[in-house]
Amino acid sequence: MTGLAGIVAAETRLSMVDGENGRLIYQGYLAKDLALNYSFEEVAYLLLYGKLPSKTELHGFQCKLAENRHLPAYLIRILNELPEDMEVMSVLRTAISSLGRSEFGWKPNIDQAIRLIAITPVIVAYRYRQQHNLPIIKPSDNLNHTANYLYMLTGEVPKDVHIRALTVYMILTMEHGMNASTFAARVVTSTHSDLASAIVGAIGAMKGPLHGGAPTEVIQLLDEIGSLENAELYIRGKLERGELLMGFGHRVYKTTDPRAEALRSITSELIGEDAWLDLAYHVEKTAIQLLDEFKPGRRLYTNVEFYAAAVLKAVEMPAELFTPTFTVSRTVGWTAHVIEQADNNKIFRPQSEYVGEIPS
Repeated sequence: MTGLAGIVAAETRLSMVDGENGRLIYQGYLAKDLALNYSFEEVAYLLLYGKLPSKTELHGFQCKLAENRHLPAYLIRILNELPEDMEVMSVLRTAISSLGRSEFGWKPNIDQAIRLIAITPVIVAYRYRQQHNLPIIKPSDNLNHTANYLYMLTGEVPKDVHIRALTVYMILTMEHGMNASTFAARVVTSTHSDLASAIVGAIGAMKGPLHGGAPTEVIQLLDEIGSLENAELYIRGKLERGELLMGFGHRVYKTTDPRAEALRSITSELIGEDAWLDLAYHVEKTAIQLLDEFKPGRRLYTNVEFYAAAVLKAVEMPAELFTPTFTVSRTVGWTAHVIEQADNNKIFRPQSEYVGEIPS
């Protein structure tokens, strides 16, 4: 079984994953530069429209996102009737499918994409607070996309340091080439199905732990280290015992993961403002030194999961929301791919090789 590894399934202008050179490119821009210098809304605009927005365009885009944050009454009724033990990703899948009405007819467009990008974090926050018997927080029209998400989860206006860190994370996970969930969305679209259906397919793929799995093992590593003083002794012990060091090495990037580079950059700016980020930054430096000592020439660098874990824990994101938060950001990439697929469509119809018995 090849899993279509190495097979080119589509042409795209949206992103390029350059594993050999450690580059992730969005519409002609390095993703790490975008993450460090632009807002979530600006990068989302770039992926959807193919250019960075002017001030006027950005304001209009921000207003459209804010206008589309509010849940319709029928969707609230659906959310209130779903089984109490239904996890957030399954709820999100069901909720998005309920939006597949006439407003999501063929063919997919940017207004439809804005609707889904805006409403996805609202659904996640609603369900999280509902499951934990917390009062539902209505979306704010005055906060940006990332800040509003944190506000709806906690009921408090988030700290600037947390908004900044989560924004960088969300930009860097917004898009990443022809991954499993993006492929699923494009396959659904290729049948001339609607945008909501395509995103439901993508959510279904993201829900699987082999794709959207949370970086919980990295958090366990950092928890076990516990302090700056304990880092070298702990890591050296693991390497001497031949144990894996979670958060280091990547099957695609043969050099530094550019997403980890950007997240490292933002955490280094925030040293002294958040103890958890301080610990992560120190652990990474110590681990890289020791990996070079124990495994010279292996090119084992920090991957995005290491700093994803650091950032998500720093902003006090519950572990159960790691994959949903990944989904909140990746909805931008999915919708951009769906629109691109629809603009130059051909139905996906791959072949399979029969390996069963042949009747005589």
